[in-house]
Amino acid sequence: MTSMKKKSEEIFLKACKYLPGGISRNTIYREPHPDYVESSSGCYITDIDGRKRIDFANNMASLIHGHAHPEIVEAVINQLKKGTAYTMASQIEVDFAELLCSRAESFQKIRFMNSGTEAVMAMIKLSRAFTGKSKIAKAEGAYHGTYDFAEVSQTSNPDNWGNIDLPEKVPVVKGTPKSVLDEVIIFPYNDIERTLSILNKHKSEIACVLIDPVPHRVGLIKGNVDFIEALYQWTRENNSLLVFDEVVTFRVEYGGAQQLYPFKPDLTALGKIIGGGFPIGALAGRSDILELMNPRFGKPDFPHSGTFSANPIAMTAGYTAMKLFDKEAVSNLNKLTSKAVEQIYDSIKIADVPVSITGSGSMFRIHFKANPPNTYRESFQSKKEQQVIKNILDYLYNVENLLLVNTCTCMFSTAISQHEVDYLSEAFLSAFKKFKDQIIQI
Repeated sequence: MTSMKKKSEEIFLKACKYLPGGISRNTIYREPHPDYVESSSGCYITDIDGRKRIDFANNMASLIHGHAHPEIVEAVINQLKKGTAYTMASQIEVDFAELLCSRAESFQKIRFMNSGTEAVMAMIKLSRAFTGKSKIAKAEGAYHGTYDFAEVSQTSNPDNWGNIDLPEKVPVVKGTPKSVLDEVIIFPYNDIERTLSILNKHKSEIACVLIDPVPHRVGLIKGNVDFIEALYQWTRENNSLLVFDEVVTFRVEYGGAQQLYPFKPDLTALGKIIGGGFPIGALAGRSDILELMNPRFGKPDFPHSGTFSANPIAMTAGYTAMKLFDKEAVSNLNKLTSKAVEQIYDSIKIADVPVSITGSGSMFRIHFKANPPNTYRESFQSKKEQQVIKNILDYLYNVENLLLVNTCTCMFSTAISQHEVDYLSEAFLSAFKKFKDQIIQI
């Protein structure tokens, strides 16, 4: 075991020579170094040290059927033998487009791309091309990928977020041009009165109002129906578009989280689960808007292409995964997730700790607050809370052999069963008891 651990450390030392911080994405870093995967199957991951863990993170919500699902593996292997990418179209992209468009009422047409970030970026650019306006409006704290405009204020905190009546525009990356900030309007999530007041100040300039209906970084809090309705009506009245980021939330219902609302978005960005474990993005929505990407009748208003867009590997894996994630599978997974939340609330009650849970569908987030938050500022984690979360996640990872998203969030897969749910709730009970004093002192 010692030699295997040494191998893991040696890999990290080598990684630090070639990769900034020894990693390619910051979310997987843990001290003293990340663990390296040896193999994975279903809802279990075995690292290079031989430790087997239950995976409740599922690659940041992207693996709806867990790891190495046999039907997806078989389909991908068959496609691999035929080629991985061509400067030609493939039938599978047409079949997959038809499948996805059949799932959501608002999906009249769809365009595939390579990531959720790219899908959001294209959605913003298409909104500008369609409306002739340049500004976008987005919720404080919401994560929408790494496009300059979409990431503004995703890391807002009490030191820089300013007055709630007019939240400050906070850049994420040092050196972000002021011109980028000038094109973004920030509003407080789930706050109708303040949001409408802010939007009205720029009503002739806003191309789209960008919203994630259950934003993870905001707190995995569902958008109130009246809040989403207010955004929808405002965009109708002011010649703007209501656009949804469902990169994470398309798992919530068969037709995505938008199925929860009677008001449908004009455009929707997709990613994660629709790739079946491979990189993917997609932009779906109204035909008249997506026609601005159509090259058949001369240069389109929004020329779009991508070397690996709609590549047959991602299309095949995604098509197989989404066929498997039918209405029955969605319903069963959501019921199991609800059962998990119920059992963790039992653990909270037994441990007698001020903890609450938010979420929707097959995902939920633990908050170390007595009452579930409804806004970003309510859900914001103080330094004390961040430390407690780190301590608990480290305990769950190193002692209980559980992998969660680093906000203390679970993203379920269909590979998870009641057995794993029972283990999870018992592990949380142990963690709540062990760190009870720290939780109470937050």
